[in-house]
This record gives sequence, structure tokens and C-alpha cells, in this order.
Amino acid sequence: MIRFEPRGPVPVSRVLLVSVAAAVAALLLAAIPMAFAGLSVFGAYGLMVKGAFGSMFAFTEMLTRATPLILTGLAAAVAFRAKLWNIGAEGQLYAGALAAVAVGTGVFGGPSLFLIPLVILAGALAGGLVMLGPTLLKTRLGVDEVVTTLLLNFIILLFVQMMLEGPMKDPMGMGWPQSEPILDEAALPKLMARMRIHWGLIIALVASLGVYFLLKRTVWGFEIRAVGENAAAARHSGIPVTATFVRVGLISGALAGLAGVGEVAGLKGYLTADLSPGFGYSGIVVAMLAGLSPVGVIIAALFIASIFVGADSMSRATGVSNYLADLMVAMSLLCVLVAGLFLRFKIRFVGAPSAKETAK
Repeated sequence: MIRFEPRGPVPVSRVLLVSVAAAVAALLLAAIPMAFAGLSVFGAYGLMVKGAFGSMFAFTEMLTRATPLILTGLAAAVAFRAKLWNIGAEGQLYAGALAAVAVGTGVFGGPSLFLIPLVILAGALAGGLVMLGPTLLKTRLGVDEVVTTLLLNFIILLFVQMMLEGPMKDPMGMGWPQSEPILDEAALPKLMARMRIHWGLIIALVASLGVYFLLKRTVWGFEIRAVGENAAAARHSGIPVTATFVRVGLISGALAGLAGVGEVAGLKGYLTADLSPGFGYSGIVVAMLAGLSPVGVIIAALFIASIFVGADSMSRATGVSNYLADLMVAMSLLCVLVAGLFLRFKIRFVGAPSAKETAK
């Protein structure tokens, strides 16, 4: 028989080591379909590394792809710390993008010093409010937030499509379902000339440090961690559990909303229904690989972004589908979940009980 016995406290160093091992295991497992596709495994990985780090353009593209992943990874990490299972970062991202476009396309005029903070605030507020509903349903009525946040993704995306086909459609877009472009004064500045990398990366890095400080150095952070460890014990000790969940939900949704702001105000300049290739869902993988560490989220996001960008480059060079990147990300999640099982539990093999013991 197999018995699972809980382990004691796990050091942070071991959690990070397990995350690295999970990433390596995912790369090794991905080599199997590569070999069946007729690719040289070392050659394919070499092309992926070159595609993500082989030039300044490739490197900045990888950083550009990592920017929304950092923010959606933070959104998942801060929520999961309190055991608030936010699976709706994709919808919150689109809500943030929609709010940024609504504010940044000419509703308000003014200089960049006024419009850029306004666009950022609108996107963060929209994402936070979207997450507020499932949080209140969980705390007041006991509704499972996994279901509500997941279903909200589809509702918000359909709402965005309706707006892009209706009141927010660009009259100069030649019939394409897209919003009017963001004003130049409301757009996030580029970090490098002739590159797509923008100030959204700085916002993401500052957000990571802010979440780290929040969780490690503030009373709110202590309450979040306490609720995540044991909500009943936290309530018994006087911690306002409902208020903590609400704060966590607002922060998590706001971080995902900021990812949408970066994509429309920093990168694309307007909103379309295909703005995100799944950044909200990939953020969950980023958070799990990081062990829910705000600083580790940066490293995990860079790893996942390099897979996506490198796989695109490898696909163009070999003709193999870039869906291989999705497979590698999924394997990373599976590996980190299995690794997490071994972190939390010891597996012991014990003999089957005798007939006398069974009778007792």
C-alpha cells in the first residue's frame, strides 16, 4: 500500500530547486515529440535559444512577451497565497485593456503626465472590479471562485467583441472589429528606439517588488499569508478574513488589468478580440513555477516567454508547428504540480493489513 504523510515546513531554497527541476523535466519530455517530428533535439533547442537570445531584437521581443506574463503571474500568485483561486486573469486582462482604450482614445485630453496615469488607473480599477464579484460570491454565499472566474473569461471576451463591433468600433478601421487607436499622449513610451519593448516592463518589475514588500513587510501581507494557511484559525485569532479576501481579489484583478493596459497602451495601440494569446492562463503556470514567489515570477515569466518566442523562431526555421510551445508550457505545469506533491508529502510503501487487523 502507498501512504502519503505530510512533510514539515519546506525551505524556500528547496521550493525554488524543485521549480528548476520541473522546468528541466518539461524540456526533457518535450524532446520526445520533437524526435517524433523528425527534429534534431539539440538543433531544435539551439534554434529556440537563438530565437529568444540570439540578437538584441530577439531579446527585446522576449522581454516584451514576458511583460504581461509577469503581471498575470503576479495576479495568480497573490491570489493563490490566500487560497483565492483566481482563474480569471484572462478576462481581467481584457477588462483592463477595454478600460484603457475607453479612457485613452480621446474621452479626456491633456498631456502625457495626466493621461498615462489615468489610463493605468482605469485598467487596474477595471480588472480589480471584475475580480470583486467572484470574491464577494465566495465570501458571502460560498460560491466556488474557480467556476465564476473561469466563466467570466468568456463573458468578458464576448462583451469586448460586442463593443468592438458596436459603440467602440473604429470608423477608420476598414470594417475590422477593432477600437480607435490610443492617443499618443496616452501611450506608454518605448524603452528602446525601433523596438517594441515599452514601459510596461518597468511597471511589471515595480509591481513584483511591490507585491514582495506587501507580502513580506506589511500587516496586510501577514493577514494574506495567515488566511492562506488556515482561514478558520485566522478568523479565530481576529484577522478579518472577508476583508482580506476582498483586498486580495482587488489586488489580483488590478495586476491582471495592468497586463491589458500594457498590451494596448504600450504595444499594440488599439484593442482587438485577439489581443491576448492566453496570457491569463499562462500566468497560472508562471505563478506555479515561481512557487508563488513575487520575485520568482519574474524568472518564471522570462522562462515561459523565451519558450514562446524561441518556439516561434524554431517553427519558422524547421516548419514544425509552434504549438510545441503550448505543449512545453503544459508539461511545465504538470511537472511542477507533481513536484509539489513530493514537496508536501512523503510517500511510504507499507505492507497490506493482515486479516486479523482488517477484522479489528
